[in-house]
Amino acid sequence: MGSRVLPHPSGRWSATGPEKGCAVQVEYTQEFWDDRYRQRPRIWSGRPNRQLVAVVEDLPAGRALDVGCGEGADAAWLASRGWSVLGIDVSEVALSRARAHAEGLEPSVAERLEWRRVDLLASPDLPAGLDLVSVQFLHLPEPERSRIFGSLATLVGVGGTLLIVAHDPSDLHSGVGRPAQPDLFYTPEEMAGLLDDGWDIRVCESRPRVERTADGRDVSISDAVLQAVRTG
Repeated sequence: MGSRVLPHPSGRWSATGPEKGCAVQVEYTQEFWDDRYRQRPRIWSGRPNRQLVAVVEDLPAGRALDVGCGEGADAAWLASRGWSVLGIDVSEVALSRARAHAEGLEPSVAERLEWRRVDLLASPDLPAGLDLVSVQFLHLPEPERSRIFGSLATLVGVGGTLLIVAHDPSDLHSGVGRPAQPDLFYTPEEMAGLLDDGWDIRVCESRPRVERTADGRDVSISDAVLQAVRTG
């Protein structure tokens, strides 16, 4: 599914509304994300997410799931390093761009990529025993967040890695474009709290970086990062 927190197509942040889960019903549908992607020829940078690169550079290649793969940059980068990757997203428009991206890759890389439209809210059937499940900037309110993250964690095989990266709650006060919806944000510790004793927590921290705003200012923000390895 579309894994980043983005404005409503009107340009305004869409309101959560008084009912719990309203944002999920509105902002995480195929229609919402298809419309969002159609507004611009490209939404994302085309580069792999930096926290993914930092973690995966030290891992042997295996089978990976890229959750909310968007236009396919992370999945393509993983495949270029020998991974067999299933990229999933709720948006068919995003997936069509990911497929087009893959067509420009070396055949030996492109053949390691598979794309599938998936609605995580519908409890889809996904492959298990994976060596890597990467969840980049998937912002959901509770209780959907815990349910979906818990389900994704079960897909990791013994010795495999779960990587969850999100916008840190401190970003709400940074001046960058984040929605004024605190329930969409979560800390690394909250993510780690979803895992049982069968995990080795390798990274659980907020990592600072600099992002440029729309008006050209450089501001400090943080990524909430959880890296955990299944031990049993």
